[in-house]
Amino acid sequence: MKLQRQDLAAVGRALADSRNSVGQAVAASKRAWPLVVNGLPADTGATTRLSIAAAGASAAKVKVPSLLDEAHAVSLIGPAAQLAGLFRAYVGLTDRGWKMIAASIEQIEHGRPASARFARDNVALYIESVYDANFTVAQIGKQLRDGYHKLGGPAAFAGNLPERQVDALASAYSEATDRLHPHVGVRLGS
Repeated sequence: MKLQRQDLAAVGRALADSRNSVGQAVAASKRAWPLVVNGLPADTGATTRLSIAAAGASAAKVKVPSLLDEAHAVSLIGPAAQLAGLFRAYVGLTDRGWKMIAASIEQIEHGRPASARFARDNVALYIESVYDANFTVAQIGKQLRDGYHKLGGPAAFAGNLPERQVDALASAYSEATDRLHPHVGVRLGS
């Protein structure tokens, strides 16, 4: 239990350090989301391309803290291990999703007809990955709070992870803060 608490407190610090970059990436995703939620528009004008590029650039700035990267996370135990996995999944999905949406637009507008058709037929996969990324990051706060209480709450952490910090992180990494609305309206093959 002591090791699990130490790991959870360390992951809490890593999540706190990443909160600003994640918040900026989520905000950029929310600005671009209405433009792609139902698939790419027939005409992807400058506004669409710029919003997608901004979301991609913001997502690329979110770095996985070394404690949460795959090489270090294998030593984490208990709830901390799950949180590390959720964070890595978010970073990978959002970064690659926006990059692939931008690449699809490029192919649609400038590629050969077969490449353009392939890109338009498959862009829904990347749009769904952006939605899934934001859904994933929105689960971190709940999982952190659940793990915190499972491991004994404020008394057990003896100041290493104050409840106010858990509450702040649970708010920052929450459905209310991070989830994209409306639900993705396009499916692969539609």
